[in-house]
Amino acid sequence: MNLHEYQSKFRFAEFGIPILKGKTAGTPQEAYEAARELGCPVVVKAQVLVGGRGKAGGVKVAKTPEQAEEYANAILGMNIKGLTVRKVLIDPAANIAQEIYLGITNDRAAGRPVIMASSEGGVEIEQVARENPDAIAREHIDPFLGLLDYQARNLASGINLPHEHWRAFSRIATNLYRCYLSSDSVLAEINPLVITKENQLIALDGKMIIDDSALFRQPHLAEMRDTDAEPKEETQARAAGISYVKLNGQIGCMVNGAGLAMTTMDMTKLYGGDEIGPANFLDIGGGAQASKVAAALRIILADTNVKSVLFNIFGGITRCDEVARGILEALNEVPSSLPMVIRLVGTNSEEGRAIIDNANIPNLSSAATLTEAAKKAVEAARKALAAEKGAQ
Repeated sequence: MNLHEYQSKFRFAEFGIPILKGKTAGTPQEAYEAARELGCPVVVKAQVLVGGRGKAGGVKVAKTPEQAEEYANAILGMNIKGLTVRKVLIDPAANIAQEIYLGITNDRAAGRPVIMASSEGGVEIEQVARENPDAIAREHIDPFLGLLDYQARNLASGINLPHEHWRAFSRIATNLYRCYLSSDSVLAEINPLVITKENQLIALDGKMIIDDSALFRQPHLAEMRDTDAEPKEETQARAAGISYVKLNGQIGCMVNGAGLAMTTMDMTKLYGGDEIGPANFLDIGGGAQASKVAAALRIILADTNVKSVLFNIFGGITRCDEVARGILEALNEVPSSLPMVIRLVGTNSEEGRAIIDNANIPNLSSAATLTEAAKKAVEAARKALAAEKGAQ
């Protein structure tokens, strides 16, 4: 789950990281009042979960409250990379002398967090890593010990930070790690962390990504979720308790179990080649009831890229007859002529196949093995794509 800039910075402030005391505004009038209260000049910044706000015209410096109101009026409602700006952040303008990057993320290869710093703040860290990797100082953090003082000093030394700022920098780095850990983050970054002409270190911009799997113990953060940047199918799936990730293929997959779902996706890609592939990852989980299966199928059918649907259900905890009833229930609610290939194996598989067969729905077919099911789904999708091309 991604947090907006203002949400990230306000979270940083809770852990003692210095930020500019800005205010959010949802209307031009609110922007005017915020600018008058904070004192000008101020920076009016679009709050959307994508980069490139400045290049798109979503960041403006206002010298008066009236100008802040004018800029907010132009920015609110703006479309930036497909997302609508619904809120702006009004921040006091800073006198920047130097920009630094400071961030923490998970290093899965090392099995521990890594904190990174660079003297090239304000630039995407991926770009710095590609073009000038020596400009990035790194320290791996032992989860049992936390970020140690000498590691923070190593970072400061590694980016040639003036010695007078080492203590403040170390304090910010330590507090950022505390924030990262307490928030169950997978990323917490300050970009840029600036040294002002008044010789202060301030987090000018911030970004946090929270681990979705940990949101059950972060309810106050979960409430901040902005679903505008997410595919609506993923939002619906989360509400239904379904694990779903939208992809760019043509075969809608409904599977129970993450490992089996990955295998099913691999098989469709194996037989589909470069042209045909999975349209989603979808795991209905164990013990899924008919209503849950119906919700999952509605999500799959809502994707206009889907040309065929593949069900691969191994009946252990999940009963195949429940899945079969869920499929028919969903088709009653959302009729579809898309070809559907159904593989049911395990608990009550015979009963499940009988339910499907007795329904006498012409676009439903069964398969005994995953190989057979994947081949049928790929062939059906390929025919549908060919028919669309022929009609154009």
